Amino acid sequence: MALFSPAPYHILSYGALLGTTFFHTFVGGIISFQVLPRPQFGALMAKIFPVYFSLQAALPAVLVLTYPGSRNPFGVAAGVAGVLDPSNRWSVLVPLAGALASAVGNLAAIGPATTRVMQERRVQEKKDGKKSYDAPPHSQEMVALNKRFSMLHGISSLLNLATFVATIVYGFTLSSRLS
Repeated sequence: MALFSPAPYHILSYGALLGTTFFHTFVGGIISFQVLPRPQFGALMAKIFPVYFSLQAALPAVLVLTYPGSRNPFGVAAGVAGVLDPSNRWSVLVPLAGALASAVGNLAAIGPATTRVMQERRVQEKKDGKKSYDAPPHSQEMVALNKRFSMLHGISSLLNLATFVATIVYGFTLSSRLS
Protein backbone atom coordinates (compact mmCIF):
# COMPACT_ATOMS: atom_id res chain seq x y z
CA MET A 1 0.00 0.00 0.00
CA ALA A 2 1.36 3.42 -0.95
CA LEU A 3 0.45 4.86 2.45
CA PHE A 4 3.32 2.93 4.06
CA SER A 5 5.81 3.58 1.28
CA PRO A 6 8.29 6.43 1.75
CA ALA A 7 7.92 7.39 -1.93
CA PRO A 8 4.83 9.66 -1.70
CA TYR A 9 6.28 11.46 1.32
CA HIS A 10 9.51 11.90 -0.58
CA ILE A 11 7.74 13.43 -3.59
CA LEU A 12 5.56 15.66 -1.41
CA SER A 13 8.58 16.87 0.56
CA TYR A 14 10.47 17.59 -2.65
CA GLY A 15 7.51 19.54 -4.01
CA ALA A 16 7.17 21.53 -0.80
CA LEU A 17 10.90 22.37 -0.78
CA LEU A 18 10.98 23.41 -4.43
CA GLY A 19 7.67 25.27 -4.24
CA THR A 20 8.39 27.27 -1.10
CA THR A 21 11.90 28.14 -2.22
CA PHE A 22 10.78 29.18 -5.69
CA PHE A 23 7.78 31.16 -4.44
CA HIS A 24 9.57 33.01 -1.66
CA THR A 25 12.64 33.78 -3.77
CA PHE A 26 11.04 34.78 -7.05
CA VAL A 27 7.46 35.80 -6.23
CA GLY A 28 6.49 36.51 -2.63
CA GLY A 29 9.68 38.26 -1.53
CA ILE A 30 9.88 40.46 -4.61
CA ILE A 31 6.22 41.48 -4.51
CA SER A 32 6.40 42.17 -0.78
CA PHE A 33 9.43 44.42 -1.30
CA GLN A 34 7.64 46.28 -4.09
CA VAL A 35 4.37 46.94 -2.26
CA LEU A 36 5.27 47.27 1.41
CA PRO A 37 6.98 50.25 3.01
CA ARG A 38 10.51 49.30 4.05
CA PRO A 39 9.85 49.07 7.79
CA GLN A 40 6.87 46.76 7.25
CA PHE A 41 8.78 44.70 4.69
CA GLY A 42 11.63 44.26 7.17
CA ALA A 43 9.23 43.29 9.94
CA LEU A 44 7.49 40.77 7.67
CA MET A 45 10.76 39.17 6.55
CA ALA A 46 12.05 39.01 10.14
CA LYS A 47 8.99 36.86 10.96
CA ILE A 48 8.97 34.81 7.74
CA PHE A 49 12.67 33.94 7.52
CA PRO A 50 12.93 31.72 10.62
CA VAL A 51 9.95 29.64 9.44
CA TYR A 52 11.16 29.63 5.83
CA PHE A 53 14.73 28.63 6.70
CA SER A 54 13.40 25.97 9.10
CA LEU A 55 11.38 24.45 6.26
CA GLN A 56 14.39 24.67 3.95
CA ALA A 57 16.46 22.80 6.54
CA ALA A 58 13.84 20.22 7.56
CA LEU A 59 12.68 19.19 4.10
CA PRO A 60 16.08 17.97 2.78
CA ALA A 61 16.36 15.93 5.99
CA VAL A 62 12.93 14.43 5.27
CA LEU A 63 14.09 13.72 1.71
CA VAL A 64 17.08 11.80 3.08
CA LEU A 65 14.93 9.81 5.49
CA THR A 66 12.29 8.97 2.86
CA TYR A 67 14.67 8.27 -0.03
CA PRO A 68 12.97 5.42 -1.89
CA GLY A 69 15.42 2.66 -2.64
CA SER A 70 15.46 0.28 -5.53
CA ARG A 71 12.63 -2.21 -5.94
CA ASN A 72 15.32 -4.76 -6.77
CA PRO A 73 16.33 -6.52 -3.52
CA PHE A 74 19.97 -6.27 -4.60
CA GLY A 75 19.68 -2.60 -5.55
CA VAL A 76 20.28 0.56 -3.58
CA ALA A 77 18.73 0.64 -0.10
CA ALA A 78 16.10 3.14 0.97
CA GLY A 79 16.56 5.99 3.43
CA VAL A 80 19.90 7.22 4.71
CA ALA A 81 21.73 4.10 3.52
CA GLY A 82 20.52 4.70 -0.02
CA VAL A 83 21.51 8.37 0.04
CA LEU A 84 24.99 7.39 1.29
CA ASP A 85 25.41 4.61 -1.28
CA PRO A 86 28.49 5.36 -3.42
CA SER A 87 26.39 5.20 -6.59
CA ASN A 88 24.32 8.12 -5.29
CA ARG A 89 27.16 10.33 -4.10
CA TRP A 90 26.92 13.03 -6.79
CA SER A 91 23.30 12.69 -7.84
CA VAL A 92 21.62 12.42 -4.42
CA LEU A 93 23.99 13.02 -1.50
CA VAL A 94 25.69 16.18 -2.78
CA PRO A 95 22.53 18.06 -3.80
CA LEU A 96 20.63 17.12 -0.64
CA ALA A 97 23.60 17.85 1.63
CA GLY A 98 24.14 21.14 -0.21
CA ALA A 99 20.52 22.18 0.21
CA LEU A 100 20.59 21.19 3.87
CA ALA A 101 23.90 22.94 4.62
CA SER A 102 22.84 26.15 2.86
CA ALA A 103 19.54 26.26 4.71
CA VAL A 104 21.10 25.47 8.09
CA GLY A 105 23.66 28.24 7.48
CA ASN A 106 20.83 30.70 6.91
CA LEU A 107 18.75 29.37 9.80
CA ALA A 108 21.47 29.18 12.42
CA ALA A 109 23.93 31.93 11.55
CA ILE A 110 23.36 34.31 8.66
CA GLY A 111 19.62 34.92 9.11
CA PRO A 112 19.84 35.79 12.82
CA ALA A 113 22.94 37.95 12.24
CA THR A 114 21.14 39.85 9.47
CA THR A 115 18.13 40.43 11.73
CA ARG A 116 20.40 41.70 14.53
CA VAL A 117 22.05 44.20 12.17
CA MET A 118 18.62 45.30 10.96
CA GLN A 119 17.63 45.97 14.57
CA GLU A 120 20.90 47.85 15.19
CA ARG A 121 20.14 50.00 12.16
CA ARG A 122 16.72 50.90 13.60
CA VAL A 123 18.38 52.03 16.82
CA GLN A 124 20.95 54.04 14.84
CA GLU A 125 18.20 55.60 12.73
CA LYS A 126 16.66 57.00 15.91
CA LYS A 127 20.03 58.38 17.02
CA ASP A 128 20.75 59.88 13.59
CA GLY A 129 17.20 61.06 12.88
CA LYS A 130 17.57 59.56 9.41
CA LYS A 131 16.59 56.24 7.82
CA SER A 132 19.29 53.78 6.79
CA TYR A 133 18.03 53.87 3.22
CA ASP A 134 17.78 57.67 2.94
CA ALA A 135 20.18 59.45 0.62
CA PRO A 136 23.70 60.01 2.01
CA PRO A 137 25.44 61.37 3.93
CA HIS A 138 25.09 58.97 6.86
CA SER A 139 26.87 58.73 10.19
CA GLN A 140 29.94 56.51 10.26
CA GLU A 141 28.01 54.07 12.44
CA MET A 142 25.20 53.83 9.88
CA VAL A 143 27.64 53.42 7.00
CA ALA A 144 29.24 50.50 8.86
CA LEU A 145 25.85 48.96 9.68
CA ASN A 146 24.65 49.33 6.09
CA LYS A 147 27.82 47.67 4.86
CA ARG A 148 27.41 44.76 7.31
CA PHE A 149 23.74 44.40 6.42
CA SER A 150 24.52 44.36 2.68
CA MET A 151 27.22 41.73 3.16
CA LEU A 152 25.02 39.48 5.32
CA HIS A 153 22.01 39.94 3.05
CA GLY A 154 24.17 39.00 0.05
CA ILE A 155 25.46 35.86 1.77
CA SER A 156 21.92 34.91 2.78
CA SER A 157 20.72 35.41 -0.79
CA LEU A 158 23.56 33.23 -2.12
CA LEU A 159 22.79 30.49 0.40
CA ASN A 160 19.12 30.66 -0.56
CA LEU A 161 20.04 30.43 -4.23
CA ALA A 162 22.33 27.47 -3.45
CA THR A 163 19.39 25.69 -1.81
CA PHE A 164 17.25 26.40 -4.86
CA VAL A 165 19.89 25.17 -7.34
CA ALA A 166 20.63 22.05 -5.27
CA THR A 167 16.90 21.31 -5.16
CA ILE A 168 16.62 21.66 -8.95
CA VAL A 169 19.67 19.42 -9.45
CA TYR A 170 18.15 16.78 -7.21
CA GLY A 171 14.88 17.13 -9.12
CA PHE A 172 16.64 15.93 -12.27
CA THR A 173 17.85 12.84 -10.40
CA LEU A 174 14.40 12.27 -8.97
CA SER A 175 12.71 12.64 -12.35
CA SER A 176 15.14 10.17 -13.93
CA ARG A 177 13.70 7.51 -11.62
CA LEU A 178 10.24 7.92 -13.14
CA SER A 179 9.65 5.45 -15.88
